[in-house]
Amino acid sequence: MRKLMRLDPWLWIDDVSNKVHLGSTYGGWAVLPDRLNSNSIVLSVGIGTDISFDLAMIERFGCRIHGYDPTPFSIAWLAEQSLPAKFVTHKVGLAAADGTIDLQPPACDGHVSFHTAYGASNGTEGSISVPVRRLGSLLKELGTSHCDLLKMDIEGAEYDVCEDIVAHGPRPSQLLVEFHHRLYGFSVVMTEATIKKLRSVGYRVFWISETGREFGLALDRDR
Repeated sequence: MRKLMRLDPWLWIDDVSNKVHLGSTYGGWAVLPDRLNSNSIVLSVGIGTDISFDLAMIERFGCRIHGYDPTPFSIAWLAEQSLPAKFVTHKVGLAAADGTIDLQPPACDGHVSFHTAYGASNGTEGSISVPVRRLGSLLKELGTSHCDLLKMDIEGAEYDVCEDIVAHGPRPSQLLVEFHHRLYGFSVVMTEATIKKLRSVGYRVFWISETGREFGLALDRDR
């Protein structure tokens, strides 16, 4: 079933399955609850300073959440929190290749998100170098090759990561992505192309936020 969103013909919802919204208005996401349980493998990449979604997932499903963020503001903030045992943090990021990447500093004072910039060269003043892994490598470190849910808010790196998931896998059963078009030099055309590629390998959109940037996609069970 297709539900048109706004005036953009590619912004439609394919799957109207039962979904629930977990977390705060700012940091929350929609998920398909019938695909999650206490044994689910869940990776939450790009923690920032809002873990309302992660805590809600733990409370509802009893699953362990592996949270990833290598940026200094997030690491410092997490060190001050009282985290449940089922929220396990890692000081590494997600990318399309294992190694390190340069991130640009927050654009405004008071913001915490370091980001990639489309077409930017390395070594920009204030940039930092952080360790990153491919999704398959992160899962291997956890002793698995399967992922029930991947949430990523990774400030521009999502385009390359989605390309890697499409081309090489592994493909999470649920994929929650914030796209950063109109920020950091990324365009709506790039987001549209990425969604089309994800659809081509069996992903179906079940949720789009009011901003039109956060997407919930689920892998077709027949694929």
